[in-house]
Amino acid sequence: METENSTLSRAEELKLLANEAFKAHKFFQAIDLYNQAIKLNDQNAVYWANRAFAHIKLEEYGSAVQDASKAIEIDPKYSKGYYRRGAAYLSMGKFKEALKDFQQVKKIRPNDPDAAKKLKECEKAVMKLKFEEAIAVSESERRSIADSIDYHSIDVEPQYSGARIEGETVTLDFIRQMLDDFRSQKRLHKRYAFQIVLQAREMLRSLPSLVDVTIPSGKHFTVCGDVHGQFYDLLNIFEINGLPSEENPYLFNGDFVDRGSFSVEVILTLFAFKCLCPSAMHLARGNHESKSMNKIYGFEGEVRSKLSETFVGLFAEVFCCLPLAHVINGKIFVVHGGLFSVDGVQLADIKALDRFCEPPEEGLMCELLWSDPQPFPGRGPSKRGVGLSFGADVTKRFLQDNNLDLVVRSHEVKDEGYQIEHDGKLITVFSAPNYCDQMGNKGAFIRFEAPDLKPNIVTFSAVPHPDVKPMAYANNFFGLFS
Repeated sequence: METENSTLSRAEELKLLANEAFKAHKFFQAIDLYNQAIKLNDQNAVYWANRAFAHIKLEEYGSAVQDASKAIEIDPKYSKGYYRRGAAYLSMGKFKEALKDFQQVKKIRPNDPDAAKKLKECEKAVMKLKFEEAIAVSESERRSIADSIDYHSIDVEPQYSGARIEGETVTLDFIRQMLDDFRSQKRLHKRYAFQIVLQAREMLRSLPSLVDVTIPSGKHFTVCGDVHGQFYDLLNIFEINGLPSEENPYLFNGDFVDRGSFSVEVILTLFAFKCLCPSAMHLARGNHESKSMNKIYGFEGEVRSKLSETFVGLFAEVFCCLPLAHVINGKIFVVHGGLFSVDGVQLADIKALDRFCEPPEEGLMCELLWSDPQPFPGRGPSKRGVGLSFGADVTKRFLQDNNLDLVVRSHEVKDEGYQIEHDGKLITVFSAPNYCDQMGNKGAFIRFEAPDLKPNIVTFSAVPHPDVKPMAYANNFFGLFS
């Protein structure tokens, strides 16, 4: 009996330490401590629900759903279990499942005004979703927004004092002026924004789904991970590593937008460099270059606020033109998410993918955008609830099958801005330092020099930005649950 009591009290101590780590935004550490508490006492619903919340903070929504479900199984009357699971479902865009959980919270806590408010917001989101589904036009019937826009016919008011594109060509002088304007939080005129996005679309849609990049001997190439709307940190990358040019080419490996509240500035900057010099700016699709993510995580609201409703649809179209992966000098495979649920996938299979659509919920395209590495062999369920987790053996086989040396991917925040895994055969690179103004992580990018292509990893810290909070343009209801 005494031993049992001391085990339970040690579990409680670990929970309190985990709570402190959580408050300090040390979410990985918090999860580790909750793991230890659960090992000592796996029948305490609070431990599972708290760990679910830490998973939510790390965007591991699949794991959060599992933990919250376990809390509910232990104590069906524990409202926080439903609450956490509902929040995780919301984050995955599964509004109907979320609604059921918030209805349970309201049932358990009928007099709680906060529970009532959240339920109401969730109901509104589900109603909106149903309405959008009802009026949606099928892909085959949909007319291209891009084809209906003539930016030449848009007048620029005499009082507009920002950057201007003279004629049809985006120049470096224009981009420098635009970056200065963005730095001072000035807007680019819609005429020039349309011009940049439409020209970038033409270039992107002509590319294959898997792009081969050649770096001549003695030259270098820089790969950046997620930027997530952190425009001032993007400027800092250019400060450290130079502006994109023929001599200084970049690949931005997806998740340019969402979360950070300067996503419009980021995407217009990357697209403008693509227009200036296509070989200086390579762009890959991330899981956040999709309608469902942009609806939840702020990009759609930001575009509506800074540009117009037309741009919402236009960006959705252009994101469907982004390539899915790159191969550098036939040796380095670069992809946003990761590898596959089946062995034997060839580069030719990726090249053959019809990418001109919203990402599906399964299959090769989904896995390229969503999967994550795991520290043990084989394959497992995704901690995100989409895609899968894959081990070093999966990475090794894929590299051997395709005569490649290395996988570079992004998609996950890392304390140092990068992580080398799978016996050195896989590198995660993440370029949004102090992610969402709260993670305290560094950012990183990788420079490869030909011919040896040895990865030179450069890390950097966050720089100050104007006082606009991350997710400032996200759906109102979403802010209630974060």
